[in-house]
Amino acid sequence: MTAAAAMALGVLTLTALAPPAAVAAGRPDTVQQGLNALVHSDGLPAALASVKDRAGRTRDYTAGVGDVATGSKVPVDGQVRIGSSTKTFTAVVVLQLVGEGKIDLDAMVDTYLPNLVRGDGIDGQHITVRQLLQHTSGLPDYEDLVGEDIRGHRYFEPRDILDIALQRKAVFAPGKGWSYSNTNYVVAGLIVQKVTGRPFAEEVDRRVIQRIGLRHTYFPAPGDMTIRERHPHGYARDTADAPLRDVTELDPSVGWTAGQMISTNSDVNRFLAELLAGRLLPQAQLAQMRTTVPIGDTGAGYGLGIMSRPLSCGGVYWGHGGDIDGYETRGGVTEDGRAANVAVTGVPVDGAGTGRVEKVVDTALCR
Repeated sequence: MTAAAAMALGVLTLTALAPPAAVAAGRPDTVQQGLNALVHSDGLPAALASVKDRAGRTRDYTAGVGDVATGSKVPVDGQVRIGSSTKTFTAVVVLQLVGEGKIDLDAMVDTYLPNLVRGDGIDGQHITVRQLLQHTSGLPDYEDLVGEDIRGHRYFEPRDILDIALQRKAVFAPGKGWSYSNTNYVVAGLIVQKVTGRPFAEEVDRRVIQRIGLRHTYFPAPGDMTIRERHPHGYARDTADAPLRDVTELDPSVGWTAGQMISTNSDVNRFLAELLAGRLLPQAQLAQMRTTVPIGDTGAGYGLGIMSRPLSCGGVYWGHGGDIDGYETRGGVTEDGRAANVAVTGVPVDGAGTGRVEKVVDTALCR
């Protein structure tokens, strides 16, 4: 697996209406077992999930504690920072504007942001909007350059983020490879603002959140370092043996349109289900979104802000995970209406831990 592919898979972070058949029959619930293992074996403070079956029945799960200092319970379907799952929301806004004739997927970045994207081997005259959304632009990532700034609660303007990223040289020439980069989505967000003349937060709220009634999803305002509703505390550790640090309050502006949003497992499930059902995009743009390029030899594919991943029981699911200090999310929906999203706190420090979170998603969708 290439380093880029590994990184991509690393970013893929209600009360029960009816019990699953396994529970009703008195057998152990495999999703609950998976969450319990993440807490007890991986040492994650909290794990929570929302799962919807083919019949539309939803069940929520929790394991661990919501606050390690007090031992308080994990709030059922609590709000979490969803990190790079924000990218799917951003891609939907861009593709809506494509459908409205205001953005052309194959137009160059300079069409909308003239002379802005320039650097070593980087030229916005040769990068298309499609390449931004599919991570084939060659733009370098900035994530590892801003770790201390996140801990210091620094606020970033989108142009600040772009300036940091452009200090690095291009990873490859546009269209000549695939490499996951948050920078792509910062540029996409700037295009949305230029085309609409409105803040991105307003556009995603009007076009997506309000449109499908996501009651617990929002794009934090500048300077808002809190999580509005009931939530588990977020924790980080630098190494597997390091103590946990409470990082619940942070300035998420460094993620912006690549990773700033807050939501719940059930809201993310609803968003993805509505998206795949064609209620957010015209069929032409949804088809473009679901046209993927392979992510190394992982079996996964990356479309325009969404990933397809194989299931152990056959078929694929569509979604986009996310990671930000304190929280990791993984999940997706299937063609036949199954949906599962899992969130954990105290983000796994390696790919193997993330793989075990993804395994719970697979278990939930395949049972």
